[in-house]
Amino acid sequence: MAIIRAEQLSKHFQRGKVKALDGLTLSVEKGSIFGLLGPNGAGKTTFLKILLGLLRPTHGQAFLFDIPVQQHRAREKVGFLPENHRFPLYLNGEDFLFFCARLSGMRDQDQIRKNAERLLKRVRMWEWRKVIIKKYSKGMMQRLGLAHALISDPELIFLDEPTDGVDPIGRKEIRDLLLELKQQGKTIFLNSHLLSEVESVCDEVVILNRGKVVLQGLVKKLTTLDRRYRIHADFQNAGLVDAIRQSCDIIEAKPTYVSVAVPSVRVLNQIIDEIRRAGVLIQSVIPERQSLEDSFILAIQQDGKADFDQVALEPVTEEGRA
Repeated sequence: MAIIRAEQLSKHFQRGKVKALDGLTLSVEKGSIFGLLGPNGAGKTTFLKILLGLLRPTHGQAFLFDIPVQQHRAREKVGFLPENHRFPLYLNGEDFLFFCARLSGMRDQDQIRKNAERLLKRVRMWEWRKVIIKKYSKGMMQRLGLAHALISDPELIFLDEPTDGVDPIGRKEIRDLLLELKQQGKTIFLNSHLLSEVESVCDEVVILNRGKVVLQGLVKKLTTLDRRYRIHADFQNAGLVDAIRQSCDIIEAKPTYVSVAVPSVRVLNQIIDEIRRAGVLIQSVIPERQSLEDSFILAIQQDGKADFDQVALEPVTEEGRA
């Protein structure tokens, strides 16, 4: 079931001069962690605002739980952590969560108290619950913001740069929390510039550039190089390496491994047979991977002019920022 759906979504500013989104179509399945990626100005924030009902699209439609995002019912089961917090600094952490729970429609004081205690402990803010937010560090505010996004036990959670300002240990804890939420059947829509973190937790990602989808797919697929393998064995015998080169392209050859690009799995098996006939013990055969960052850069380069080129040539007003 697609819990998020966008159909030919467009958003124009400055009477059509700036196209923050241009015919965007995508869907997000329930129970997954979905990553939204793109360079600055790609349209990520505009897309998030449309999904949350903060902006209206110029063309197209968007749905949450199969409900048009223009209807408030679409956001009844939604939690949101914005990139830039606007917390009331005079409240302490515990009172702030009570305030957010009431805003979300919760009325059971005992349930609110239980949720607040559980979440504050989970994000390691329990000891700071009685301290006013004004005295919190940026990382502490981020932890509180995550608890705020989860206070009403939402089914769909939007997180915009959730680890911004958090130390490495805190980032690991947040990643673990996201995986726990997925195991509970929650759907997480993650916007982050930290591609290594997106790669470690997301099931699927979409890459935007200049308001359009330039690449979408499973993280596992985007970080695996088709038909490239690293074979670990004793390759000190130069004749064996030359024999392998007759069947395929060797990307790299070392005494302890060779990296090969093969036209088919059949050829890979022929290479393995050749190594065995030479009496060499194969330790492992591993599909080679590229990082999500590599896929990201390649997708943007193949799309042509990146957003920073466009910004340099076409000044954008505050209204037109994506």
